[in-house]
Amino acid sequence: MPESVTLTVGGRTMTIETGELAKQANGSALVRYGDQNVVLCAVTASEKPREGIDFFPLTCDFEEKMYAAGKIPGGYIKREGRPPEHGVLSSRQIDRPIRPLFPDGFRNDVQIVATVLSIDPQLDADVLGVCAAGAALALSDIPFDKTVAAVRVGRDENGKYVCNPTLAEYETGGMDIVIAGTADGVMMVEGGGNEVAEEDFLGAVEFAHAEIRKIVKAIDQLAKKSGKAKREYPVAHVDSDLERWVHKNFAKDVAKAMRTVDKQKREAAFGELNVAEALSRCGKKDENVKALLETPGTAKEFNKILKAMEEDELRTMVVDEKIRPDGRKPDEVRPIWCKVHYVPRVHGSGIFTRGQTQVFTAATLGSKSDAQRLDGIMDFEDKRYMHFYNFPPYSVGETRPMRGPGRREIGHGHLAERALVPVLPAKDEFPYTLRLISEVLESNGSSSMASVCGSTLALMDAGVPIREHVAGVAMGLILKGNKYAILTDIQGLEDALGEMDFKVAGTKKGITAIQMDIKVQGVTIEIMREAMEQARKSRFMIIDKLAETIAAPRETLSEFAPRMIVIKIDPAKIKDVIGPGGKIINKIIADTGVEKIDIEDDGSVFITSLDGASGDKAKEIVENITREVMVGETYRGTVTRIITIGAFVQILPGKEGLVHISQLAPTRVDKVEDVVKLGDEVMVKVMEIDGQGRINLSRKALLAGGAPSGAVGGASGNGDYASRGPRPPRERDAAPSASAPGAPPTRRRRRPPGRRDDE
Repeated sequence: MPESVTLTVGGRTMTIETGELAKQANGSALVRYGDQNVVLCAVTASEKPREGIDFFPLTCDFEEKMYAAGKIPGGYIKREGRPPEHGVLSSRQIDRPIRPLFPDGFRNDVQIVATVLSIDPQLDADVLGVCAAGAALALSDIPFDKTVAAVRVGRDENGKYVCNPTLAEYETGGMDIVIAGTADGVMMVEGGGNEVAEEDFLGAVEFAHAEIRKIVKAIDQLAKKSGKAKREYPVAHVDSDLERWVHKNFAKDVAKAMRTVDKQKREAAFGELNVAEALSRCGKKDENVKALLETPGTAKEFNKILKAMEEDELRTMVVDEKIRPDGRKPDEVRPIWCKVHYVPRVHGSGIFTRGQTQVFTAATLGSKSDAQRLDGIMDFEDKRYMHFYNFPPYSVGETRPMRGPGRREIGHGHLAERALVPVLPAKDEFPYTLRLISEVLESNGSSSMASVCGSTLALMDAGVPIREHVAGVAMGLILKGNKYAILTDIQGLEDALGEMDFKVAGTKKGITAIQMDIKVQGVTIEIMREAMEQARKSRFMIIDKLAETIAAPRETLSEFAPRMIVIKIDPAKIKDVIGPGGKIINKIIADTGVEKIDIEDDGSVFITSLDGASGDKAKEIVENITREVMVGETYRGTVTRIITIGAFVQILPGKEGLVHISQLAPTRVDKVEDVVKLGDEVMVKVMEIDGQGRINLSRKALLAGGAPSGAVGGASGNGDYASRGPRPPRERDAAPSASAPGAPPTRRRRRPPGRRDDE
């Protein structure tokens, strides 16, 4: 029988159900939230552990199907294919808080699939995927330590925290943060804001954790009623004899290698600590260990023991001795150098190097139509700012096939993108589409934050008027018993062996993007507060370094960047500019040589050109097409047609009027062609626009009545007139008598019909 629990979260009803759908999975849960959002999550574990691996094979998928929003996919292919970026990011949000809570050594394949069945396009369902996954795992027979849930936090116009805000409320409060955790602590943080103060951010985390506890409590109640008993799954353990022998024989080597400053030399030193070296150190008394080492697959156990020894040595160094592997203090940032305008052709570029982490970022400016159209289940606006992050294998001295971006690259790119959005100029001030690419050239930790710094340099070099410098730094956490150490600007080793990766990006005014992942079962608010204060000081120092390289955005764009002109027209005139089948707008582009002309529904016209002259010409044509003809105005037009009674003159694109033969010249004109010919350019004046919209023009008004006094004019070969001076007066004879010889006969006046002489 289906069972459910109901609670209120963020002013909306949340119902968590089980027992009706996906019953063949190890565990399943359906989460209903608000009026429209429904997410189903099913979790499944393989019967046997995967052989020959030394990691936990967990897969998380967040399935977004267009039917959930009542849509059919656009384009030719009507079936959903690869997940959109939002789906990838939502999958990562499920994975990151859940992965640390499985037993150490668990090697069974686990798959978590959250499917959105119905959605309110204004209310994101990604946090519901985390809640549904936490509920499904709690209800399943899969070993899982603690129940997980997540909420999103925003703010209203008064600065009050809002749980699970709508898309509109993201903009209102300038905050969008997802927090996941257990009843005991915070497991993950991901989000951004418009330069949010550190204390406001921590307040959002505390507010979220209170809501998370409510959801976790409800899930635990449901699991108590309907959950399955946890099965006994095999867990991989290392041999205790081998572990003792490795500790005894390699402890000094690990300590020495850990204290090697250079990354490549350190990795080389650790690389020498292998199974072959272990076999060479085996004596006559170590026959049992030697047999273990010679067993196929033992290399992974040996490496796992060494990794645990490296973690212990790092804890001793950092917490007890206050020494980091590269010799820095806990709050010290690696040496930094930067350059801008590194390559000539791109619109803007920057190199940011911090220690052995180096990122090259290129900025490209495009037209409005270059924006990324987001066709998904959410009502997201088109993206006019995009940031893509690439991590080639040579950046860490490795070889591997280079294919499409993985989830990590997509996540890092989104984080850096989010960091810069709050400082971008408004669309009406700077209507360009912006695309940034960060190429990681070297990596030894914190490459995503290096791409944030590189983006600031590239945007300023491109002349994009961003308000502030934005920088980022990654913080780490090393725990040893009840003691801990917070590390600034962590390198790869400290990230791999430490308990926390806490990335913070922002300006000197506040935080713009944040991401926290931990490997232990929760972190306290106090530790987060200390880490954020340390990150704030480091961020300020890095911003000063960026400002030394480029203090403000360049005042002019690159010579290779497109120029954009924006004008506003009457929305009713849009059809006149586009023309049937795009005929008019395509002709304007072809005649002027501009790159693109984009028109919005509100009448905004964006003209993109590679030079100012072609853009100005296109602007003039568009303005003429949409210009209203006014009575009394004068125009230079072209004769397009000639008929017996006059000539048609086009005075604006798509607008022509008739110059009657009597209005061609101040004197009598017998034939239209005597004055004008096809293709002639003439000045005309609008005399009348009749009730049917027909335009009556006059050339005569500008030559005689509208011309300087005395210019009565006469026809010349090209239709222009010149003054011929006053005409001499005529001699008028007296009118002859009607009866005089030769006088013309008089005409009899006609009587009106019906009138008689005798009346």
